[in-house]
Amino acid sequence: MDFYQPHATLAGWGETLVQTICSDHNLAPEELGITWLVYGGGVRVNTGGALDPQTFWQQRPWGWSHRGEVNVYPASLVKLFYLVAVHEWLERAMIPPEPEIDRALTDMIQDSSNDATGYVMDVLTGTTSGPDLAPGPFSTWQYQRNLVNRYFQSWQWPEFGGINLNQKTWCDGPYGRERAFLGSHRENHNRLNPLAVARLFHAILGGIAVSARRSQQMLDLCRRSLVPADYHHNPENQVQGFLGEGLPAGGKFWSKAGHTSQVRHDCAYVEWGDQQAYLLVVFTVGAAQSRNAKLLPDLSRWVYERLNQEPLS
Repeated sequence: MDFYQPHATLAGWGETLVQTICSDHNLAPEELGITWLVYGGGVRVNTGGALDPQTFWQQRPWGWSHRGEVNVYPASLVKLFYLVAVHEWLERAMIPPEPEIDRALTDMIQDSSNDATGYVMDVLTGTTSGPDLAPGPFSTWQYQRNLVNRYFQSWQWPEFGGINLNQKTWCDGPYGRERAFLGSHRENHNRLNPLAVARLFHAILGGIAVSARRSQQMLDLCRRSLVPADYHHNPENQVQGFLGEGLPAGGKFWSKAGHTSQVRHDCAYVEWGDQQAYLLVVFTVGAAQSRNAKLLPDLSRWVYERLNQEPLS
């Protein structure tokens, strides 16, 4: 069973959205992946963990998805999964709490630091980067590096089918054992899909990712201002050129973006007064889409205006 309820009106809006964005920005439908959840009909989310997991999953938001199951390179959206994994390790006392972990998590999510992410991956898996290894030690190293994959596979969510969460994120690229692990054709790169990201963030919003307290800590790291004066000074603000830029200042906004020379992605949760809250995950692939800083803001504006004009019922 899907974690969301299909809604005919929302599906119609979604199809119109795809047609509009593809036409306006000259992209093919297969270069776009979207999952859109709307929290209406009495569905409660972002309650600080007021609902137990069983109750939370029984109340399904309205939802629609376009190519939501298609796995692509996620860029920095993978950092949301590493964030959850670190909190799970801390909750189980698998790693000790320390200020340096807190600093790395903050930098990894708020500024999308790749250096911080590399440290987080080392902490999670007990592996380190370095020169090539002999076959035996390299096999052990690879098994350790896949610890995060095994953790999320244990959740047994269908949305996690085919995902891969075992690589650090890089500025210039991997070397040594990291390059060997990636594969000669980069076949072992990270992979995610919009549905997987949406369900994970939905669980964080619901306060059931690891624990209510830890979910709130994770969510706090994703909070961003929509007031331009608050973010213009930061080149890594993850608002400009992404979903947040398409929204007027004044709403409550949480997000995590991902961007490389070949992809531009974003995951955003929006609350706006009495308007229905919603979660939007958008993947775009291709060099042209990566360079298009207007695509995600335009898409976000379309979604906001549609819900503002005509709430779902």
